Parts: sequence; structure tokens; C-alpha cells
Amino acid sequence: MKYNVIKNTDLHASNMIMGCMRLPQLSLVEIEHLIRTAMDEGINFFDHADIYGKGRCEELFAEAIQMNDDIREKMIIQSKCGIRSGYFDFSKEHILNSVDGILKRLNTDYLDILLLHRPDPLMEPEEVAEAFDQLHNSGKVKYFGVSNHNPAQIELLQKYISQKLVVNQLQFSVAHTPIIDSGITLNMDVDQSINRDSSVLDYCRLQDMTIQAWSPFQNGFFKGPFLGDLENFPELNEVIDEIAEKYEVTNTAIATAWITRHPANIQVVLGTTNVQRLKDACKGSELRLTREEWSRIYKAAGNIIP
Repeated sequence: MKYNVIKNTDLHASNMIMGCMRLPQLSLVEIEHLIRTAMDEGINFFDHADIYGKGRCEELFAEAIQMNDDIREKMIIQSKCGIRSGYFDFSKEHILNSVDGILKRLNTDYLDILLLHRPDPLMEPEEVAEAFDQLHNSGKVKYFGVSNHNPAQIELLQKYISQKLVVNQLQFSVAHTPIIDSGITLNMDVDQSINRDSSVLDYCRLQDMTIQAWSPFQNGFFKGPFLGDLENFPELNEVIDEIAEKYEVTNTAIATAWITRHPANIQVVLGTTNVQRLKDACKGSELRLTREEWSRIYKAAGNIIP
């Protein structure tokens, strides 16, 4: 397992993250087995959100491993807040109440990282700053970040808050690549050259923000996994399978390695509840694809390389 220090923190984090959104699909015994397997594979980073299962995912996580001080110190735990039923809420009151609920459900005194889940168009950054100061000064949250935010939204927040935002969690997979597309086809009169995200990947690298890739095996916005989808991605699967055979790993490992090959040291959020698939994905943690292999995979997904 590859580890990186998340910049501007003291967190030595695995580049694989166990995402906990689907835990209610499993029994407590199965959840414990999944968490223990993740830790045995070297994963020390666990991602939650108060919206996942309406908080039930956090409760199940803590209950399954019988959360205590000893096991807590072996984990980096992150959660997210800001999504409510039908709207977003970055008010001071909601952020503070959300964190209190998260800590209670996880049976812990602190979060390593708190992310603001999706941008709130009615955000008042002064309120966010007050909430962050209170959470940080009380020891309830060590570090802060965002999810699904563009550079201007981050700059607006950072203007008011005193803590450095250290993470931006973004959707990224070989079948969903807007954060790199426009830079590859700059000045070309093709759809791929449209800059849809204000160069957020380059911005995060310039600001020393760690990117976390969610839905690493999804085609677009929940259109289904691309691995094994021979109807929509025949060439991509053929190329991935060929490279997987070369390295004697599964296609899941190659899809993971395609993300970890990027020099931004991107963390990969693994949302699977399948123990074997989790193990397979971890094989891509340190597998370093060549530039040619990385580019072949990208092109086989239907992208242009000039």
C-alpha cells in the first residue's frame, strides 16, 4: 500500500480509501470483515457522510468494529456534511449540529477531516468560518476540506476561514475524466476541449490540496460500472484486460492504477462492499503504469489524444 502525507497536515494516509456509503447492505459481521480486510490490506482512511443512510452508515461502522480508543488511533476518519433533503446548508448551526451527530454516531471525540459535501449556493462564508473555528478550537475537527467544489468556490471559502482547506473530493474515473480532458485538447475545436470545471485539478495541485476520486469505476454520473460493460466500452475493456494480464492482476486493479498513476497523488475512494473486489483494487495502489499504458487506456475510453 502506498502512503502519502496529506499536505498541510500530519496525516500519513493510504492512497486507497474505504468508502462507507453502502454499509447498510451488509450485516454487522460482514461490515466488520470488510473493515478488517481493508485494514489488513493497508487502508487506514475511512470516508463517511452524514447523509449516507441518514447517518446509519456511521452507526453501523462504529458498532461493527466496537469503536474504542485503540482502534480509533489506527484510523483516519473523514466525514462530510452540508446536504439536506432537497437543499444544501452551510449555516453555522447546521455544520455544528452535523458534526455533533457524526461524532456521536461514530462513537469518537474527533474527526480527522470534515468536508463540505456539495456547494451551497446560499453560503455565507463568514458563518462557515465561525463554525470551523469553533470545531477546530474545541478539538472536534482537526482538518477541513470540500467535496465537488470548483476553484472560485474554494477561494471564496478560503478568503474567510483561517484553516487551510486540505482536500477536494471529486468524481474521477477513466470513464469520467472532465478534470483532465480540456487540458489535453487545449485550443482544439472539439467538445473535449471545453473547460467545464475551471481547471480544478491543476488548481488543487497549485494549492497543495489532495484530490480524492469518488466513483472510480463508474461511467459518468451513476450510469453503471464500465468494467465488464462490453456494449458501451468494448475497446476500453479489451485494453484494460490486456494490461491486467501483463501485470497478473484483475481489471479492477488496472482501473485503480490508472488513477494512482497521476502525479497528483490522488486518493481513490473504494465504495465496494465486496471483499475480493476491495482486495483487487488495492493491488492498484502501487502498480505504476507506463505513460504509454496510461494513455492507451485513456484513449480507449473514447477520448482524444492529439
